[in-house]
Amino acid sequence: MKKTTQLRKIIYEPELGILMEAHNGLSAKIVEEAGFPGIWASGLTMSGALGVRDNNEASWTQVLEVLEFMSDNTTIPILLDGDTGYGNFNNVRRLIRKLEQRQIAGVCLEDKLFPKTNSFIGGETQPLADIDEFCGKLKAAKDTQQDRDFVVVARVEAFIAGWGLNEALRRAEAYRQAGADALLIHSKKSNSSEIEEFMKEWGNRRPVIIVPTKYYSTPTDRFRELGISMIIWANQLLRSSVSAMQQTARQIKKDDGLIGIEDKIATVQEIFRLQGANELKEAEEKYLPTSGKNVNAIILAAAQGDRFGELTKDIPKALLKVGGKTILAAQIDEFNRIGIKDIAITRGFAKEKIQFSNAKYIDNEEHANTKELYSLYLARQELKGNTVVSYGDIIFRSYILNDLLNDSNDLVLIIDADYARDGNYHDYVKTDIPFSKKLFSRAVKLEKMAPDLAVKEINGEFIGLFKVTEKGAAVVRKTLEAMVDRTGFKQLRMNDLFNEICKTQPIAVIYIKGSWLDVNGIVDLQRAEEFNNA
Repeated sequence: MKKTTQLRKIIYEPELGILMEAHNGLSAKIVEEAGFPGIWASGLTMSGALGVRDNNEASWTQVLEVLEFMSDNTTIPILLDGDTGYGNFNNVRRLIRKLEQRQIAGVCLEDKLFPKTNSFIGGETQPLADIDEFCGKLKAAKDTQQDRDFVVVARVEAFIAGWGLNEALRRAEAYRQAGADALLIHSKKSNSSEIEEFMKEWGNRRPVIIVPTKYYSTPTDRFRELGISMIIWANQLLRSSVSAMQQTARQIKKDDGLIGIEDKIATVQEIFRLQGANELKEAEEKYLPTSGKNVNAIILAAAQGDRFGELTKDIPKALLKVGGKTILAAQIDEFNRIGIKDIAITRGFAKEKIQFSNAKYIDNEEHANTKELYSLYLARQELKGNTVVSYGDIIFRSYILNDLLNDSNDLVLIIDADYARDGNYHDYVKTDIPFSKKLFSRAVKLEKMAPDLAVKEINGEFIGLFKVTEKGAAVVRKTLEAMVDRTGFKQLRMNDLFNEICKTQPIAVIYIKGSWLDVNGIVDLQRAEEFNNA
């Protein structure tokens, strides 16, 4: 059932309906879970929660923003305390359109002047709106609404302003004729006498809503006897939360710690529950199947980096800084950002200098006489399901890692189609399909990888970043264990592994165009600073 239809049903059913105040998305959720059929979005409590006065100091767009959070977080209808409509009839028309867009079920407009003042602050000195002008607002609201069940409530402030029963009845009848769906009769007396007088004379011409903030001691059954259609408990949640926060703050200050209050307040887990944390977890499983705890990473960072001279005299090149952060720390941060917390690092030169609280280590004691393939061999047990392997001396744009994780192939490599030819070592690749802008959905496979490919064969360069699934991890582990007995195994490189796998298994390729750097010398460090600032 639409929220508008729900609210109309609450107002027009013979049974007394009750709305509870809420002032943000969290309190709205609490109201729904408590079993109330609808929510009163109170102007007093929304402004109070924002720390401003109930004098239209919160703009109508700020109110709309709060309402959007409330509506998104609940399935029951919301009736907005719309004050005076935030202006004239034209402001009201725009307000109605925006409320319907946010699935707000209705609005209550009061017959005072803009900017309004809360009814309980000098109510008798507050002037009321001209009846004809206010009727124009009501007509504008009804003409603007697109949903026939949207509810427009006219709030009569005659009792608040001290104008008496006759004026209250006169205004109520005018508002009924202007199209109001219900009347809210407000009173600041400590008993229900004014409400009872009005109900005797009104004759059920339109549903009547009341707000018993001041006459709270009147039994609710009495309102049922009078034929009241709906009661609004208008500000109790905010008031109770203020009392609780004040008490908690005083207690913490007094105790100089949390021991005295921790078991008396809601748990952090309860806040997570109200926020819908479980739904997000389920969505991540659905839409990010390779994120979080199911993904791990291996970073190969054993090399010293002798091309850097004095810069790497005492530290491995993975600890060189770019933009104030080491290359290795930047990689770990990037992995952590997308939920990869299980990270293994192969260390070698100056291994004691590589220390991160959220990483595990595999030490390559023969780093001076081995290549990156041997480091991977040592870390082969970390090749699990959905494992990312990265060289420790590369920096790359985050979209590359996202593309890699979203690829479903069992073994997939990142290949830069804008490859370099500068005399340094490069893992050039030949693929079955050269790079093309038309390669949006076609699968590309590796055919060969070598540093000495003929120019006419080169389709790109392996950047030192790849991913395996559980099946792919088993293939890589099995291949590494079969290769270890080869003469000179410790001098083999990553291309030797991939060429061996290509003989029996397909290896997928994701093309990129730039967006990464291999930091392999002083000039690369300078380029990395520019890359980082771009």
